[in-house]
Amino acid sequence: MTQSTQTHELATKTQQQANKADQQTRILVQAAAAACEDKKGLDTRILELDPIDSGLSDFFLVTSASNDRQSIAIADEIEIRLKRDFGVYANSVEGRRKGDWILLDYVDFVVHVFLAERRAFYDIERLRKSARPLSPAEFDAELKAALAEKTRAVRKKASDKPKAAPLKAAAVAKPKKAVKKAATTKAPKKKTALKKTPGKRGASAKK
Repeated sequence: MTQSTQTHELATKTQQQANKADQQTRILVQAAAAACEDKKGLDTRILELDPIDSGLSDFFLVTSASNDRQSIAIADEIEIRLKRDFGVYANSVEGRRKGDWILLDYVDFVVHVFLAERRAFYDIERLRKSARPLSPAEFDAELKAALAEKTRAVRKKASDKPKAAPLKAAAVAKPKKAVKKAATTKAPKKKTALKKTPGKRGASAKK
């Protein structure tokens, strides 16, 4: 194998691993967004950050709450769901005590749960103009399309593989079972007792 071939294979493998990690992150973001929706989060948005900001994170998930109790409930639901369903824990959590802006850092994505007025004040969406905003429904549709495309690619790859030649009938024929001869045992003949008949001498003696 040449060095160029090895380099190409390594690059392909690295790209596949990156795609798999990105897909896993998207699944986690989708689950967090669903938790926001279930807890009645308002105007939930997903910001797909520009690659320039990739050192910061890949996604921001932003949602609003009507009061601090609701914001804490949303943050708790996100943590519980990701921990229970995926075994994933937040790297850090900030602002839970006050509840006006709770930040959950999952490294590859960050969740921001705001009170409505706090969100309007900081206006993260405006600060991240280069990010691509998506609603949870749009994000979910894109994720499903990507998973479907991956499934089709895997099936196509499997169908392109050469099929093994069918084995000859003689090779797959089942060996005939040896017919076991039933063991026949001859029953011993019964000996019949012979009746003794009196001889001539005895007969003449009786006369």
